[in-house]
Amino acid sequence: MQYVRFGNTGMKVSRICLGCMSFGRPTERWPWALNEEQSRPFIKKALDLGINFFDTADIYSFGTSEEVVGRAIRDLVPRREEVVIATKVNGVMGPGQNDGGLSRKHILSAIDASLTRLGMDYVDLYQIHRWDYETPIEETLEALNDVVRMGKVRYIGASSMFAWQFAKALFLSDQHGWSRFVSMQPHYNLIYREEEREMLPLCRDQKIAVIPWSPLARGMLTRDPAKASETERSRSDAFGKGLYTRQDDLAIATKVTQIAQARGIPNAQVALAWMLGKETITAPIIGATRLSHLEDAVAALDVHLSEDEVHQLEETYQPHQVAGFS
Repeated sequence: MQYVRFGNTGMKVSRICLGCMSFGRPTERWPWALNEEQSRPFIKKALDLGINFFDTADIYSFGTSEEVVGRAIRDLVPRREEVVIATKVNGVMGPGQNDGGLSRKHILSAIDASLTRLGMDYVDLYQIHRWDYETPIEETLEALNDVVRMGKVRYIGASSMFAWQFAKALFLSDQHGWSRFVSMQPHYNLIYREEEREMLPLCRDQKIAVIPWSPLARGMLTRDPAKASETERSRSDAFGKGLYTRQDDLAIATKVTQIAQARGIPNAQVALAWMLGKETITAPIIGATRLSHLEDAVAALDVHLSEDEVHQLEETYQPHQVAGFS
């Protein structure tokens, strides 16, 4: 396993992050989620492979993902300090008017609820799960600064938003002397590269860690489009269905297949090797529902694409409308 500093912090993370959205319990929204018994082998496998970075959110399976991850870490890791645990806040977690969003009221209650579910005294990275247009960003930033000062959070991060919003948040934090966002979790992969225009250059300039979600485009980059069949997730993932539907998206997935076949390796290794070759990328977040998914992700660290292969993968890309902010 390779380890890198997390942006401009002193914390070190594995170059592969295990995304835990698939762990918890099946619900109407997540019918493909794995229960605790099914999830435990994936967390153990990740640890065995040297992965020390785990990303979840309070909204995943309505809290049970945090519970499953927390129990597994307590049972499998000798020292809490050996792992980096990230979770998120914003999602609606109850019927009340203040059970979601990024208000001070919700953030202060949500961090306590997440820590209770995780069974931990602190989280290493607390991320805002998208932008809250109904709450002043100053209120959100001050509340996040307070949970850091309380010792409940080590670092704070953000996820998909416009670059101007992220720049504004960084400026306000600097202006007020508040804890600064140290990471960005954007929507980024071979099929969706709009973040290369503004967000990634901003992150490079500000030394922000970049941990992309959906690096394999909801699985589209892991299989030959001509032979692909629907999975349980692809059938039920309403959010994902609207992301990758164009013919040029399929053309890129086909090119991944061609290069993978020529090299004799799985498609996922080619797609992840392309991403890991980008200097701004800290650690892609990998979702896994088969142990081989983790093995392929780690193996991608040793795959180095030629300039010609990178050109082949990138040359057919066409601009996309902004997607993944909701």
